[in-house]
Amino acid sequence: LHGRNRLHKKISNLLFNSIKINRSMGLRVNSSQFTLGGKPFRILGGSLHYFRLPRAYWMDRMVKMKACGLNTLTVDVPWSLHQPEKGELRFQGGLDIESFLHLAAEVGLWVILRPGPYIGSDLDLGGLPSWLLRDREMKLRTTYPGFIAAVNMYFDKLIPKMVPFQFKKGGPIIAVQVENKYGSHARDGNYMSFIKEALQERGISEVLLTSDDHEGLKYGGPNSPVLVMELWTGRSDGWGGLHHNLVAVVREILRRGMSINLYMFHGGTNFGFMNGALANPSYKALVTSYDYDAPLSEAGDYTPKYHLLRDLLSEILSEMPGLRWKEEYETAILFQHLSLWDALPYTHEPFKSQFPVNMENLPVNNGNGQAYGYTLYETTIIRGGSLKSGRNIQDRALVFVNQSYIGIFHHKNVELAVPDGKKRTLSLLVENCGRVHYGKDMDNQRKGIVGNILLNHTPLRDFTIYSLDMTTDFIDSLYRAPWKSVPNKPSFPGFFQGRLFVNGYPSDTFMKLPGWSKGVVFINGQNMGRYWDAGPQQALFLPGPFLNSGMNQVIVFEEAEGDFKIQFEDSPDLGMTVDI
Repeated sequence: LHGRNRLHKKISNLLFNSIKINRSMGLRVNSSQFTLGGKPFRILGGSLHYFRLPRAYWMDRMVKMKACGLNTLTVDVPWSLHQPEKGELRFQGGLDIESFLHLAAEVGLWVILRPGPYIGSDLDLGGLPSWLLRDREMKLRTTYPGFIAAVNMYFDKLIPKMVPFQFKKGGPIIAVQVENKYGSHARDGNYMSFIKEALQERGISEVLLTSDDHEGLKYGGPNSPVLVMELWTGRSDGWGGLHHNLVAVVREILRRGMSINLYMFHGGTNFGFMNGALANPSYKALVTSYDYDAPLSEAGDYTPKYHLLRDLLSEILSEMPGLRWKEEYETAILFQHLSLWDALPYTHEPFKSQFPVNMENLPVNNGNGQAYGYTLYETTIIRGGSLKSGRNIQDRALVFVNQSYIGIFHHKNVELAVPDGKKRTLSLLVENCGRVHYGKDMDNQRKGIVGNILLNHTPLRDFTIYSLDMTTDFIDSLYRAPWKSVPNKPSFPGFFQGRLFVNGYPSDTFMKLPGWSKGVVFINGQNMGRYWDAGPQQALFLPGPFLNSGMNQVIVFEEAEGDFKIQFEDSPDLGMTVDI
């Protein structure tokens, strides 16, 4: 506690000193260097996403960033999380960006704001809300009228909240990035001008930046100071691959006198279904952990990379905060079972349609469609034969006949054999594994069944469609469901429930599910993200603030097989590592 008080005293001194800066002169380009308040300034930045860590840990991660020698925090603003439905934006709890910016100022960090509307950030659809795709003609990241109208609606609510935090108004924001990497996308010559004007018209007056490749920099600003806006400290992982590790090249960048932003300084976690996906060379969804091999681990622990950067970046070192305790809790036994079919009465009202309807266009969530999770499509068949998806399943589908599993559709498997039989129910449980977050394929990221499914060359018709978006409200509603003791051979897919007892103040921990196949874990109703035995990630991070002292509810949705218990360990397991 004494060390923490001394640390806060240093932070207060930093904040006091920052008040003396000439606030009329913001970040400026002066030949080959930046100036701030009229004095030479070098950006030593790092990216930190408030939406990928518990609010209770915001201060902890910022103080560790400051102690590493960084002076600037770069933050992305995810439209999809702030406005999951048209209408009012969400700025409460873990999405309270104003409180986040207040903390940055308190710690003594400057801020580069990246409000998008597209941010990339390895998020589902690059942080754009999926309801945009309800418009069949939608052209994302262009001056298409439907997109412009939505951006204006979003910026009308977001930007006025950001304006008071600008440097010239006494706040920490020294620069604002316009969109993200549009030079590599470049579909509309008028688009960037529209975004620039949209920001300025709403009160943004600090310097505007773009993030593009070095060739574009040499063409557009050959004498400008060099800011490496995204020096990747690692890479995001995809299911079925290896965990990535990248040796830092910071020393050479600093030797050349450049400014720098480390992406990521601390990655955090893709809680829920927020992860994005890669399209090339083939589709690959990203894992739940966003550890990123960053200087601070997913759990906020120091890594060797942190200490290296601290030696390189710090002239006046502040104290390194202590680390949070990690707990190895007793194994939780999941003793209750609820089949998927018995859970259907607790979903949205089923929708009947002659044709299959993709997730985004389902009449759920106040007309905003389904953004994430699973969708169940059921129809009646009167014969067996060859069932073909024609790549109209996005992204995976477990296929059942009369609730008996017969196979799976995915990007590489587009045909199944349906056993012979008379009138039966054919069910396809389709999972959105994550929308592509970058590239020219983003307009086509509709999920669910997106076209005809053929049985013996005949399109299936007359569907009953259930939306299983796995929201907290849905999980909480299952307390009324007919849970039963886990039988010797439980049916899959299904939900499994147990309890975790925490004695005293809750600590961080890591959940391991050996013997399970693929699914989602919920702690006290909160979606902690996906697990998959395909790896590389073998343990899910569970932050202490998500736990209660005493009893905690644990629910697992499992697709295929389970061991009916969860282990809680004091260290992560991100899988085998490959150097790149």
